[in-house]
Amino acid sequence: MPNFIERVMNPEWYHGRDKQPPFFEGWYFKLIDASEQHRYAIIPGIFLSHDPAKHHAFVQVLDGLTGASAYFTYPPEQFHAAENDFDVKIGPNRFRRDGVHLALESESLALKGDLSFENTVPYPKSVYAPGIMGPFGWLTFMECYHGVVSLDHRIEGTLTLNDQPVDFGGGRGYIEKDWGESFPSAWIWSQSNHFEQPGTCLTASIATIPFKVLKFTGTIVSLWHEQHLYCFATYTGAKIEKLTVSDTHVDWVMSTRQHRLEMVATRAQGGLLHEPNRQEMHRRVEETLRATIAVRLSEVTSGRELFSGTGRNAGLEVQGDLGFQTK
Repeated sequence: MPNFIERVMNPEWYHGRDKQPPFFEGWYFKLIDASEQHRYAIIPGIFLSHDPAKHHAFVQVLDGLTGASAYFTYPPEQFHAAENDFDVKIGPNRFRRDGVHLALESESLALKGDLSFENTVPYPKSVYAPGIMGPFGWLTFMECYHGVVSLDHRIEGTLTLNDQPVDFGGGRGYIEKDWGESFPSAWIWSQSNHFEQPGTCLTASIATIPFKVLKFTGTIVSLWHEQHLYCFATYTGAKIEKLTVSDTHVDWVMSTRQHRLEMVATRAQGGLLHEPNRQEMHRRVEETLRATIAVRLSEVTSGRELFSGTGRNAGLEVQGDLGFQTK
């Protein structure tokens, strides 16, 4: 069994082997075909409740174009995870960093096939910052942990959707994950790796974070561009210059001493996903894969623009009240 240091340094691995309920862990696979006409989020995971009758493994599916979603459940005994690798099996389905095997079937949805992922871009890590959470990843009492497995990769393979083949060859993908006791009470999350310049990826989240008896607003915003990571996070001392939420847009500006990042997400209708609280997997999160995110990165001192682009096929969730300006 991997020790504590190995687990922290490998956030993509399964972390629930020695955990007591309540506990959840889920991986998020974003799949976009080359035509961008097929967009899916596939979310495998496990949920452990104080009530053993509610224990179950699951695979969620979100059709990012139509907003239709499906929730496949399995007995917890059908969840298997490798000890020293990211290799998860749920029933007949298998999930790895380098690909997925899907065998999902219900009365309303059948999704089957194999996809491989090429040229995955792992999130940079160090002893100080073992993942996207930075040094907070070393703490043992956080309510929810977050990790990024691949910022961007190429997809090859075909899925069969209700007996119709869908070619994902040349598509783009992204993988992240969450684990812990419960999702935060409020958050905003957005992500896109479909910019004009291939290989660029934005992943951004802000949430209400319980910290022992206190709460604070935590931010993790990372822009991967031209093989360089620009990080705007609570642990880097980044500041929120602006955050306004309306029915149509999320307007968000972050800055450090060196860089300023402006983001304007255009909201779009989505579908409902299950999210974990301490009692159950509750169906209440609306997520879309039809948003866009206009992004501008510049130097603080000179104002020189380092990057400007619009992310397509963007994932976006706005949940709860973060206490910032809304209109």
